[in-house]
Amino acid sequence: MNTMPADTTIETVRKEFEILRRLGPQVRARMAFDMSDSLRRIVEAGVRHRHPDFDEKKIRLQVLRLMIGDKLYRQMLKGTEKRS
Repeated sequence: MNTMPADTTIETVRKEFEILRRLGPQVRARMAFDMSDSLRRIVEAGVRHRHPDFDEKKIRLQVLRLMIGDKLYRQMLKGTEKRS
């Protein structure tokens, strides 16, 4: 898998990684958490737009399904059915 965008030079990628390394693990972790939160909000907005009739529980479940994938979501549901 090629992780370098086609419109980015190798020099630019190296500079970006150099800057990210200098930020340190705590800052990089915070950036990753912030990006994850942003993605979740974007996915939630999409679910709300596509399904205006969904209540909050259905929205949360649909966002979770989209974020973790169908296979893991089905496994999670099986686990909760056993406890009910």
